[in-house]
Amino acid sequence: MSGDPFRDRRTVAGLAREIAAVARDLPRPVTLMEVCGTHTHAIAEAGLRRMMPGNVRLVSGPGCPVCVTPVSWLDRAIALGREPGTVLATFGDLVRVPSSAGTLEEHRAAGGRVEVVYSPRDAVEFAAAHPDLRVVFLAVGFETTAPPIAAALAEAEARGITNFLLLPGNKTMPGPLAALADAVDGFLMPGHVSVIVGAEAWRFLPERHGVSAAVAGFTPADVLAAILALLGRIVRGEPGLDNLYGRVVTPEGNRPAQELLARTFEPVDAEWRGLGVLPGSGLGLREELARRDASRIPVELPEPREPAGCRCGDVLRGEIDPPACPLFARACTPENPVGACMVSSEGACAAWYRHERWAREEAE
Repeated sequence: MSGDPFRDRRTVAGLAREIAAVARDLPRPVTLMEVCGTHTHAIAEAGLRRMMPGNVRLVSGPGCPVCVTPVSWLDRAIALGREPGTVLATFGDLVRVPSSAGTLEEHRAAGGRVEVVYSPRDAVEFAAAHPDLRVVFLAVGFETTAPPIAAALAEAEARGITNFLLLPGNKTMPGPLAALADAVDGFLMPGHVSVIVGAEAWRFLPERHGVSAAVAGFTPADVLAAILALLGRIVRGEPGLDNLYGRVVTPEGNRPAQELLARTFEPVDAEWRGLGVLPGSGLGLREELARRDASRIPVELPEPREPAGCRCGDVLRGEIDPPACPLFARACTPENPVGACMVSSEGACAAWYRHERWAREEAE
């Protein structure tokens, strides 16, 4: 471990001591929110939450794309899957997320066609090999997964694979951050998304909302260094943006990926679990690609219904920690998940269950 400066125990311990020292000068208890599923699990696995002083709270926000995908979207996906000759292609972590009418896993068990793919391009190849079927790729994720989805669609266009469609569900991060800015004192920005959009994409947080943002990598030292930067700005009363992941994230981001997104998608209003409809926070297909848009296919939809008792939405807003949900570790576990935050490998409930519930139980 000592060979990796970002995981070195002495480095981590030193950063924790610095955080404790700075925290003594905080004017009030503060809440810092990470908005990346990988950060959620990095914090939980390394026990970083337990290293925080009593006046510093770390909470998880809407950083898990599967978790924020609303029931209504999943209802539409399953309704499309019931259409004759239709195959749903999806990433695996979406298969067990509940909709009003059950899960994709249950839809498949009942005879529906669901293909789990590792990349959008796999879905394109499946469509090419099955021209008699309509293949609908369930497009979820943030700015990180949207470029390969756009690239897969461009390939289908170039190859004349007309039976490949998308159900657009991609979302962008600025909208929920603006919605939550009044509830937190600082944000740990997602490293993967920042690679695409660039660190400067988060400048609006300090300039418009007076909330500091720190772009962070995923090792314990990365995360602690970002927390230290945020606390220092709060103590000094100087909201700002810090890129602590400069070895990977540039100010301007990945311009070719951004241009590909602009050619394929346009901003649309989108519903987020726990946050409602946020203006311009989704990625819809441009009008010239309307023939590829499966959301335009008329289907009968049920009234959206969240799982009874699930408080995933409250977790995504940072209002509660997962153990505050009455279902957590009782009716809802990774083996038998009730809510999306426990289903996804990036979900906060799954992270708490795997890495933090024992510490909480011992403390109680």
